[in-house]
Amino acid sequence: MLDIKVVRQDPARVAAELMKKKHQFSVDEFLRLDAERKTADVSSQDLLAERKRASKQIGSLIAGGMSVDDAKAEVNATLERLSSQLDAAVEDAKHVQAKLDALLLDTPNLPDDAVPEGNDETANELVSTWGEPTTFEFTPQDHSDLGEGLGLLDFEAASRLSGSRFSVLKGALARVQRGLAQLMLDIHTREHGYEEVYVPFLVNRDSMFGTGQLPKFAEDSFKLDGDSEYYLIPTAEVPVTNLFRDQIISDEAMGPNGVQYVAHTPCFRSEAGSYGRDTRGLIRQHQFEKVELVQVVRPSQSDAALERLTGHAERILQVLGLPYRKVRLCGGDLGFSAAMTYDLEVWLPGQQAYREISSCSNFRDYQARRIQARWRNPETGKPELAHTLNGSGLAVGRTLVAVLENYQQADGSIVLPQALAKYVGKARIG
Repeated sequence: MLDIKVVRQDPARVAAELMKKKHQFSVDEFLRLDAERKTADVSSQDLLAERKRASKQIGSLIAGGMSVDDAKAEVNATLERLSSQLDAAVEDAKHVQAKLDALLLDTPNLPDDAVPEGNDETANELVSTWGEPTTFEFTPQDHSDLGEGLGLLDFEAASRLSGSRFSVLKGALARVQRGLAQLMLDIHTREHGYEEVYVPFLVNRDSMFGTGQLPKFAEDSFKLDGDSEYYLIPTAEVPVTNLFRDQIISDEAMGPNGVQYVAHTPCFRSEAGSYGRDTRGLIRQHQFEKVELVQVVRPSQSDAALERLTGHAERILQVLGLPYRKVRLCGGDLGFSAAMTYDLEVWLPGQQAYREISSCSNFRDYQARRIQARWRNPETGKPELAHTLNGSGLAVGRTLVAVLENYQQADGSIVLPQALAKYVGKARIG
């Protein structure tokens, strides 16, 4: 959520910056609502002050010759009238504030100055590449054909169990997925200093609100039926980031690089609006797994933290020997809550294309303001909003896809990269 003080200082500038994200921010509506809120607040304060003065008038009325009973009756009548007016003014103020809050909740984060202009992914800026696209002396298959050919990937069974956009992994392929998650967790905890956390897969409405999934993206989420306010997590970002909700982190607890958590969870997404896209295979599923990296840092550290976090995700791709490229998202492709995002796109021979495997984002204080995640500044002794970041380190299913396609052999078998083979217990599948 944007700082309303920043919006008030220069709403026209805020509107101009949000145009980079293709968001139309109504300056006129904001100014009107903010003025109405101020008027309602002033009216409430004036009525409250008048009621306090009126409650002290009994003595002066008696001194002026009025009987005690008449003085009390007159003051009580005045207090009753002022209380009724005050209640109405307070309700008006709440109503206007609710409208102002709704406007701000529907307003995305301001993009960083370095975010390039553009409408969609075609305008994303190439930052770097690692490795060369894998080439073969035969026509490479995509992961769906490879997995089904090995008898280890079953979409038909998944469809009977749950419907479309689900999968069943068997035998060695299930072990590969488990091994990938374990490899990622080991590298992030042992090499990069993350603390592993295990979190709920169901969260309440406040948690979804805190990271920006609600109210903007309600249709993308799975909500349990009935009276409960439980949602299946779309990513571990939601429960892990909300561990800091309403918390004040000491500077000592922050450490030199902030707080770093890593979590391996299933993720659930309705994929609303993606019908017809990636309907075959493991790229876009309703249920998938990710190893998620979350950092909470001092405001002065978040730009450097984004570079470091992205490097942590890149390390997994490098260990697995998977060719990839790093791109900076343009304004039109940038997420609602993000100020800056790097996407890592892995090479998939079966599609002859780079596909996203990780998004690493700096949210600055946008999420922290919603969840009131703060750190105590040792220079002032006062709590200040922290900055939050997160990134996939990596999406496990898409990493599985990349391993299958990049390490396939002419006979349809898969030679596993050495770093992964030790987790699976074999060097080859099929």
